[in-house]
Amino acid sequence: MTLAIECTNLTKRYGPLTAVDALNLSIPSGAIFGFLGPNGAGKTTTVRMLTGLAQPSAGQATVAGVSVAQNSTALRRQIGYLDQQPQFYAWMRGRELLEFVGELFGLHGAALRQRVAELLELTGLADAAERRVGGYSGGMRQRLGVAQALINRPPVLFLDEPVSALDPAGRRDVLDLIAALRGQTTVFMSTHILGDVERVCDHVAVINHGKLVVEASVAELQNQYAQPLFMLDPEPNQAAAVQQLTSALRAQAWTETVTFEHGLLRVQVNDPAQASQAILPLVAQHGVALVRFERARPSLEDIFLRLIGDERGVAATASQPSAKEVG
Repeated sequence: MTLAIECTNLTKRYGPLTAVDALNLSIPSGAIFGFLGPNGAGKTTTVRMLTGLAQPSAGQATVAGVSVAQNSTALRRQIGYLDQQPQFYAWMRGRELLEFVGELFGLHGAALRQRVAELLELTGLADAAERRVGGYSGGMRQRLGVAQALINRPPVLFLDEPVSALDPAGRRDVLDLIAALRGQTTVFMSTHILGDVERVCDHVAVINHGKLVVEASVAELQNQYAQPLFMLDPEPNQAAAVQQLTSALRAQAWTETVTFEHGLLRVQVNDPAQASQAILPLVAQHGVALVRFERARPSLEDIFLRLIGDERGVAATASQPSAKEVG
C-alpha cells in the first residue's frame, strides 16, 4: 500500500502546552481521510505541520514522500490547501483568481486556460466565472477554494473545516465535490462535523487533547465500537405513557443509554439478544403505540462520543441534561 501521508510521533508544543502529542498516522494514497476531533483537539495544528506552515517540535512526517520538516518548495508543489477561513481578493473574478494562483505554480498560456476551465467545470462555477468573488455565496467561495487548491494537480489535498460555516445547501455542494475527488487525489479533511465524514470519508482518525484516539476505516469503527441500537417511534399525543416507558427502559440491566429527541426513542443496549425480546413487551405493558420499531446501525457520531467520552456532547446530541434523564 502506497502511503500519501505518514506521521511518526509528530509533536507540537507551544511552551508548556502540547497541542499535538506523538501523533502516528498512515494514510493510503487516494483515500478521502476524515481527521476528527472536538474544537481545540489539535486538528488545525496538525494540518499546519503537514502543510509546512508550522514546524514540529519532535517526531517526523512525510507528505507524498517529502519531509514536512524541510519547509521546502518541493513540499508545496505536492499539496493543495484550503484554510478554515479562506480570504480571496473580492475584486477579482472567479476565473481571474484561478489564473492568478495557476501562475504562481508556473502555469501559463493554453495550459493555464485549460486547467482553469477544467476546475470551473468540476466545481460547478463555469457560469459564475466572470462574476466578482465578492458576490459569491459562502458555498461558491468554498468551491472556488477547492478549485484553487487543485490548480497544481496535487497528490494530496488538505481541507481544514471546509464546510463548517456553510448552510445545508452549500455543505451538500462542497461534500459532493469532495466525494468526486475519490481516487484522483488524497484528501485530508479536518472537521468536527461527523455526519459529513460519514457521508464522504472512507478512513478516519479521531484526535482528542492532541492525542490519537483511534485510526480505522469507517466500517471498522462501526464494527468494532458501535453498540447495538434500537429505534422506537411512538405515535403522537402519548407523552405520559412514553415517559413511563422511557423510565422502564432505563431501569433494565441490558440498556446502556436511552434518549428521547424529537419524538424518537433511541435505546443503546449491551445485550441485543435480550433487548430484542424484551423491548416490545415493555412497549405493550405501558400501552405505547408505535409508528416504527427497528434495530439501527449506530452513527459515527455515536461512536465518536463514546470514544472521546464527551459528556457535554452526549447531552447536546440527546437534547437532554444527561442520558438517564427524561426531557
